[in-house]
Amino acid sequence: MENLNTPKFTTFYSVGLSYKKADAEMRGKFNLDAKAKSNLLEQAKKEGIESLIVTSTCNRTEIYGFAQHPFQLIKLLCENSQGTVEDFQRVAFVYKNQEAINHMFRVGTGLDSQILGDFEIISQIKMAFTESKSMNLVNAFLERLVNAVIQASKKIKNETEISSGATSVSFASVQYIFKNVEDIANKNILLFGTGKIGRNTCENLVKHTKHEQITLINRTKDKAEKLAKKLNVIVKDYADLQLELQKADVVVVATGAQNPTVDKAILNLKKPLLILDLSIPKNVHENVKDLAGVTLVHMDHLSQMTDETLENRKLHIPAAEAIIEEIKEEFIAWTKQRKFAPTINALKEKLNSIKDGELNFQRKKITNFDEEQAEIISARIIQKITNHFANHLKDDNTVVDQSIEWIEKIFQIETVAR
Repeated sequence: MENLNTPKFTTFYSVGLSYKKADAEMRGKFNLDAKAKSNLLEQAKKEGIESLIVTSTCNRTEIYGFAQHPFQLIKLLCENSQGTVEDFQRVAFVYKNQEAINHMFRVGTGLDSQILGDFEIISQIKMAFTESKSMNLVNAFLERLVNAVIQASKKIKNETEISSGATSVSFASVQYIFKNVEDIANKNILLFGTGKIGRNTCENLVKHTKHEQITLINRTKDKAEKLAKKLNVIVKDYADLQLELQKADVVVVATGAQNPTVDKAILNLKKPLLILDLSIPKNVHENVKDLAGVTLVHMDHLSQMTDETLENRKLHIPAAEAIIEEIKEEFIAWTKQRKFAPTINALKEKLNSIKDGELNFQRKKITNFDEEQAEIISARIIQKITNHFANHLKDDNTVVDQSIEWIEKIFQIETVAR
């Protein structure tokens, strides 16, 4: 697929970098905020690039678009980020035409995500498409491709279980709570710590429980209050920790302390207590397990649950790939038809021109010439001839460029640059 029927740039590229080869620091260099993305699109337009989209997340920064040479896109990326061409050469990738199409399908359907089956990236692709289209930077090919990727993403999400189960420690912890604590709707939950995992866990708990059940404590109270305001939960002082531990049925510890902050000495329990320690290093002392009714679950156990989930997801990769192939084949068929359509139209015009000349000749030569009948017959013949050529060009075994060249040479027709 060397030729994609665009007037200026005939090669479709995907250039960028991802978690696979670039560490967080390097990905940070190439990250594009909203302003940088907008500037990149404006620059692309000025430089005559007529179709591209740009995505940038914590795990990847990528450009999909048409260019005469991939360096045009690499230059745009480097000039609008902190990354250099040398950095790009070390950790990035360049895909061309079919490989670039394949890559977009795998990215958009979660098969290339750091967490298999993570569909968040498809929303990024949709937003990138919308922004580029608003600036008239999307041609028919790219629009059709993005829509095909969105279609594949939806179908995989609906028809496979590749996104099922918990894939983060915070979500796995919430699932564990729901599975192991009866009548959770009437239980008290204490969240101690507001680090990233703590925040995510709190958000997941708020989604699935009553707000008034959740109490938040942090050493620095203003951090806890900011999160509490966002999620509408109760905040208590750090000095109240011991008292709140007595009230709790479930405690989630997610602090950044270097030594245990919870041990059996501060627990004076009158009912069972589930403690989830999501801290690195561990912030709950092992001695809490000496107390009757205490269940302690560490982060490593929840990570194993996540690993098991990912292993289960891998079982659905073949089904996902089959869906991709089905939709991708439809897209490729469309590109082939789009590629030879100008030639078929030019052929039809040429045959009609021959027909008009012959009918004029016969009209003068034959008395009572039935012009209407001659028009009907010749039109049907022309349609059958062009259908034969179209079917030949649609055939998977046809070398389309070669056949188009042959048709144009034989019938002495010219079409616009493909």
